Amino acid sequence: MTMLLQGLLDLLGGAGDAPPAKAPAPTRPERPRQALLAGQAVPYSLQRARRRSIGFSVGPDGLAVRAPAWVTLAEVDAALQSKADWIVRKLAEQRLRREQQEATRIAWGHGARLPYLGQPLTVLLAGRQPARASLVPAQDGAHALHLPLAQGTAPAEVRAAVQTWLMREARRRFTERLDHFAPLLGVHWTRLRLSSAATRWGSARTGGAISLNWRLMHYTPPIIDYVVAHELAHLRVMDHSPRFWSVVHSVLPNHAQLRRQLREQPAPLWE
Repeated sequence: MTMLLQGLLDLLGGAGDAPPAKAPAPTRPERPRQALLAGQAVPYSLQRARRRSIGFSVGPDGLAVRAPAWVTLAEVDAALQSKADWIVRKLAEQRLRREQQEATRIAWGHGARLPYLGQPLTVLLAGRQPARASLVPAQDGAHALHLPLAQGTAPAEVRAAVQTWLMREARRRFTERLDHFAPLLGVHWTRLRLSSAATRWGSARTGGAISLNWRLMHYTPPIIDYVVAHELAHLRVMDHSPRFWSVVHSVLPNHAQLRRQLREQPAPLWE
């Protein structure tokens, strides 16, 4: 599960303002530009595209503008000014999210901390004992993960060991929750694949194959349940129409709240 925040403007009218019949092919993005929006200098990339309107997106790389080739720079600037408050607000949200993510970066080694099922998990390098990674409950709902690695082990090796353990736990938990929700939704899943996608938490195919991101194990069980139920619901409705959301609602009435929590809580940075 990072998503682009889309803002589409149909500023250039209706059918009577259609572009020329032979629209030019899309070109490479133009050189970076800058606009003064709500008193702030905002850099943006401009790309000419085969489309009928000016489109905005605000993502990790900043503001991107896509516009038809026949639109003038003055019209692009007017469109930016009309959405200045929205753009500045979304850019601020992106900056805050980057800062939050950076604060979660994991320092791999003895004592490394990361969230596990919504609770703190401390990684302890325990030498030869135990023989394999083992989870030990600690106080206040926290846990410790004992790894059979010596203190001073290279960070990449510690990270790999934690990932191996976490993926094993993810497969076990995801399978259990798929088996729980599938009968409630009247569907049958056939295969589970663990994903490492950077911006997507899950997917479903009509044949019953489900893909779930193992990094969901950082989140609370209700949030994991939301993603599991979401993907299973796609086996009945393969879009995000009102009918789809009614299917999700039938097993998770609070799905909107859980979806919002998932969006607002960045997963820790592993690299």
